[in-house]
Amino acid sequence: MAKVIASGIEKRFSAPDGSDVVALGGVDLTVEDGEFVCLLGPSGCGKTTLLNVMAGLLEADRGTVEIVSRENTGPGSEPVVRTVFQESRLLPWMTVSENLGFVLDGTREDKDRRISDWLARVGLAGTEDYYPRQLSIGMQQRVSVARGLIVNPDVLFMDEPFGALDELTAMTLRAELLELWGDLKCSIVFVTHNPLEAAVLADRIIVMGAKPGRIVHEEHVSKVLPRPRSPDADEVWRLSRSAVQHLRLA
Repeated sequence: MAKVIASGIEKRFSAPDGSDVVALGGVDLTVEDGEFVCLLGPSGCGKTTLLNVMAGLLEADRGTVEIVSRENTGPGSEPVVRTVFQESRLLPWMTVSENLGFVLDGTREDKDRRISDWLARVGLAGTEDYYPRQLSIGMQQRVSVARGLIVNPDVLFMDEPFGALDELTAMTLRAELLELWGDLKCSIVFVTHNPLEAAVLADRIIVMGAKPGRIVHEEHVSKVLPRPRSPDADEVWRLSRSAVQHLRLA
């Protein structure tokens, strides 16, 4: 597990007319060890930009990001960080097994054991020799989630990983993700534009507003809603509506 500390994050992009667009206007956010945090907001509010800066995929114009692991404290050790995107981004010329083995170290026997274990955990036992094109989009995303978790990350960044799926498949994958996270207890930063998804998944919802991208509200979900949570529960619905209300006021 690891703690993620983002301080004073600013990011600008150039618009087609040459003007500056302030994607992030000085954002401070700390994600605690083992915490599941959802970044919620409309398109263009900077939530994906913030995730990419925190994940080290994008450099901020100003500010710092520090990822501190309680486990990896030896000389030269670094926290293990992985990112899962909206598209599975599986390598199409590799089988499912090869896509997972690509991120692993160790002997062939150890890799095969871990791959078989994780495919079973995400409901894909027996697909080791399939290529991505032979899988449904939902199955591909299961492989992508397994690829992110198979290395036992300290922090997992997830950018709308279920946004392109039908709601029935997304509901199943949310439940599977929570079960896997419950086992590993890595820190997760999860981008979504779906308030109900955020209310089901998160310990804490970070509501973001645009122009400039900034945090406008925090919902401390775990303080009022214990796990497990049903998306059909009245309390979950009411909390998701509270987040929507703050989005409207942003």
